[in-house]
Amino acid sequence: MQGLSPHAQLIDGGLVFASPQRKWNASVVGFLWAELDAQAPDGHRADREMAVRLGKHQVPEPDVLVVSTEAFERETPDTHYLPQDLLLVVEAVSPDSVDHDRETKPCKYARAGIPYFWRVENEGGRTVVYTYQLDPATKGYGLTGIHHGRLKTDAPFPVVVDLAAVRAKRG
Repeated sequence: MQGLSPHAQLIDGGLVFASPQRKWNASVVGFLWAELDAQAPDGHRADREMAVRLGKHQVPEPDVLVVSTEAFERETPDTHYLPQDLLLVVEAVSPDSVDHDRETKPCKYARAGIPYFWRVENEGGRTVVYTYQLDPATKGYGLTGIHHGRLKTDAPFPVVVDLAAVRAKRG
């Protein structure tokens, strides 16, 4: 998808262009990217806003991704990751992307076999993280937690994040 505006995504064969990013989205994406990269286990790295080639007509761009170090350091392809490279995808929901981030993209990530998905919402000025794990039998995500104020989980690896710090940065 060279030559297109930054952050264009291919969803169901159609181009989806990102609206201008809101301050909360920029803040939460940068914050979670840094936290996940710092806390990722050996053999994994966090990246942000990179395309994932799920299929011929499916190339979404998650806000944050946790990938294998091998995939992170790989020289080619350098424009996207493949589903098998990913451990976790994170989508920060904005008013312009609600349907894609809550419904369309999680279904596609699950069908591609990506083990974990997090959805991040701004609920009345508070950052809330919904965590999901793939059920391999149904190829769908099951909710594993709703985190207010503090995100603490052992899956896909031990993570502790002070979600209130996001609000403090961009209140």
